[in-house]
Amino acid sequence: MWAFEKGDTMQAAPAQQQNVFQQNQAIRQLILHKAIDRMIPIASVNLNAAQAAGTAAVNIVPQAVGLLKKFIIEITGTANNTDGANVANLSDIGLANLIAQAQFNDTQSNTRVQTTGWHLDMLFRAKHRTGASRSLLASAIVDSGVFGNNFAELVAPTGFAHGTSQNFRMVFEMPIAYSDEDLRGAVYLGTLNSPSQLNLTLTQAPFAAAGVDSTLACFKGAAGNLSNVSIQVYQQFLDQLPRGAGGASGAPILPPLDMQTVYELKNTTNQVGFQATQDNPLSYGNLRRFYSTFLIYNHDPSADAGRVGGTDINYFTLQSANFTNWWKKFPLQVARENRVLTATDFPLGMYYFSHRKAPINTSTYGNMQLITNPITAAAGAYALIGWEDFSTLNALQQAGSLA
Repeated sequence: MWAFEKGDTMQAAPAQQQNVFQQNQAIRQLILHKAIDRMIPIASVNLNAAQAAGTAAVNIVPQAVGLLKKFIIEITGTANNTDGANVANLSDIGLANLIAQAQFNDTQSNTRVQTTGWHLDMLFRAKHRTGASRSLLASAIVDSGVFGNNFAELVAPTGFAHGTSQNFRMVFEMPIAYSDEDLRGAVYLGTLNSPSQLNLTLTQAPFAAAGVDSTLACFKGAAGNLSNVSIQVYQQFLDQLPRGAGGASGAPILPPLDMQTVYELKNTTNQVGFQATQDNPLSYGNLRRFYSTFLIYNHDPSADAGRVGGTDINYFTLQSANFTNWWKKFPLQVARENRVLTATDFPLGMYYFSHRKAPINTSTYGNMQLITNPITAAAGAYALIGWEDFSTLNALQQAGSLA
């Protein structure tokens, strides 16, 4: 099924599939050369109390135009520290936790994205290698007094006293196509009969009190809420696509393989049942090609100290069905690889596994598992997983769902 992608196997693809691949690449390059890259605002929503508290989703219908590449989501508002005594500090993951769930359903009702804000934000950092240069804190990279943190693109307050309020601003990118140059996963929206839909749900617990697990909170050490919250959504797409017979009234010419490919961002919440010094498996879904895996491990959610810098894990292993270990890595090795990619560390307890050079192909090798062997696993120890993968439209009906 994936023979059209270069580097998948050592065996050459059939001539017909090679021709389809070449045709796809030619049409993709034609679109990138001829089409106009546009970004338009599609929604500006002031949230009511229920929506701001994450108890109701915000539903947005994208514009039925062009070849969709991504959404940009800006969230602004006020964080209110209502605690009687304690200072509110930014959590380890910070404002990336504003979105509890982001979901995009395409024109055929396929769910292409169903994940969290932290996954979207950390994936953006990993793919664009921004790391700390996109810091939510007040740090800046300064060169001769010219370059630095000069624009308030991201505003994340920290250390604000009880009874006070601070404004915040966070920006998320939700990719639908893999990148601006690689159109795998792009969705043609130029139809009025089957609209797509974007659904956003904010966190129900933006503040975590002192001593309470703050893994999915925006602020820690105090009690509080959000107010004056608004969401601005932009749609980025390719317009004025090349057309076939009939000129301007003809059908758009689209890359066939890119259009049959689904770029999925999914998450698994609260994977529980971890046992110390035992191999704990996390399974990859069938009929997919995984490009990355994010894992947050919390060995003790009873207090806010269950996410540490690797001292609670023995090793990670990628294992196939016949118990073959493809690789075995230790936490500090994973951290070193992450530093090479982003020039910084991910938040405490978070590990990023990039499979881009050699994607995990569960069409060729079924029952692939990421093994976590923890040193420590208290009652309720859990993992949060973010998956990035490709599938095809005709395979989605056959594939088992992600655990």
